[in-house]
Amino acid sequence: MATTILKATAGRYIGDAVDKLGPADPYYEYSEVNGKKKRKQEAKILKKVKKRAYYLDRGFKLCGLQCGWTFFLGLIPFLGEIINALLSYNLIIKKAKQIEGIPDSVISRMVFNTTVSTGMGLVPLVGDIALAAWKGNWRSAAVLEDYLRERGAANLLKQNAPAAPPVVPPRPAASSSAHYL
Repeated sequence: MATTILKATAGRYIGDAVDKLGPADPYYEYSEVNGKKKRKQEAKILKKVKKRAYYLDRGFKLCGLQCGWTFFLGLIPFLGEIINALLSYNLIIKKAKQIEGIPDSVISRMVFNTTVSTGMGLVPLVGDIALAAWKGNWRSAAVLEDYLRERGAANLLKQNAPAAPPVVPPRPAASSSAHYL
């Protein structure tokens, strides 16, 4: 009980001081929106999109193949594909649209991934196996993450104008990225 109170109190007072002393995060845009940093909102949205995509596409292991709820819902003929398309749109694409200034090209690539996965799922059984391998939601989350990384690197370049342009770090490998979801 005492350690819980101590952690909460110390986290409240020390956490703010540590945040002020730490280096700026160069991979997301910093701008004030209603007194809050925009980067925090984008980071939350990206985390939610990746978490939802993980459960929809990679939540379970079945015979060595990672598959999620889209595979199991896809086994229901036609109705499962409609449910998958609605889930993908409502949980992934709609959430990504909450980011201010997101270009239509990023949204259209995400819609393309959803459309391809829905089209593959319409083929009985073989399409569902291909859908489990395609992982359209996971691809959409990767598209969003790549866009945010590129925008953050461009913003850093504008802010600091260093002699050499910053290198956009690669996205973590798929197998190692599951630990922070």
